[in-house]
Amino acid sequence: MSYKLLVVDDEKDIVETLRKKLLEEGYEVVVAFDGEEALVRVKEDNPDIILLDLILPKLPGFEVLKEIREKYKDKWRPIIIISAQTDLEMVKKSYKLEADHYLTKPCSMENVLRGIRTMISLIPLRRTQ
Repeated sequence: MSYKLLVVDDEKDIVETLRKKLLEEGYEVVVAFDGEEALVRVKEDNPDIILLDLILPKLPGFEVLKEIREKYKDKWRPIIIISAQTDLEMVKKSYKLEADHYLTKPCSMENVLRGIRTMISLIPLRRTQ
């Protein structure tokens, strides 16, 4: 099964690097460059996993995370935060808002892929609850 991933970041080079590598790994990839566009992509593209930056134009990542968790209770969508924010309070807030994993930039592609594979392994377990 091919999984659809949504990559949300305002840095176009980061989005392109992730998109290219994820496509090579066999994932379907959609992208968004701001928080409002991210919510549109979630609604229209129904991604299986979301890679989300916290500092975004138009709507901050925390608001995107909160809205996804409130609006889309029908399907568990793992959300992996990928952010340069290393402050412990930011990390705690992410988990309080139900982020599933937190990676700090810069992070290796190996860690991103490991996080994605971990979330994929949990999808069948979470969807049966």
